[in-house]
Amino acid sequence: MSLTVTMIAQAIMFFVFIFLCAKFIWPWLMRQIEARQKTIADGLAAAERGRQDLEQASKQTAQMLAQTRQQAQEIIGQADRRAAQLLEEAKVMARTEGERLVAGAKAEIQQEVSRAKEALRTQVAALAVAGAEQILKREVDAKAHAEMLRGVQSQL
Repeated sequence: MSLTVTMIAQAIMFFVFIFLCAKFIWPWLMRQIEARQKTIADGLAAAERGRQDLEQASKQTAQMLAQTRQQAQEIIGQADRRAAQLLEEAKVMARTEGERLVAGAKAEIQQEVSRAKEALRTQVAALAVAGAEQILKREVDAKAHAEMLRGVQSQL
């Protein structure tokens, strides 16, 4: 065999190899590459969707947090108003109770003053009778003097 026949045989084998590669291996290889590209593209799209979902969830979380803070402020405001209302009610009740106690004490004082006046009247009347007895030792009319003392006692 000569060098030319070997070169021609190698050239034919090379073209057969290229033909078989182009017919069978190249399409299969391209399908694998396209499938891999599609998988990578799907992964990137999923990552982008995940990033967008994360941003949306972050916005929703911030919005919910702001709403929760606002509700907490409203609840605190209501509690403050209720506390002020309870405090005011307690003040009114304490004032009412104090006024009732003062009125009771005034009534008791008035009764004590009345009793003291009555006791004083009785003592003054007894003193007046004793003084009158000493002045009028000669002439003592118990009925007339008792009537006169009652008049003096009612004036006091």
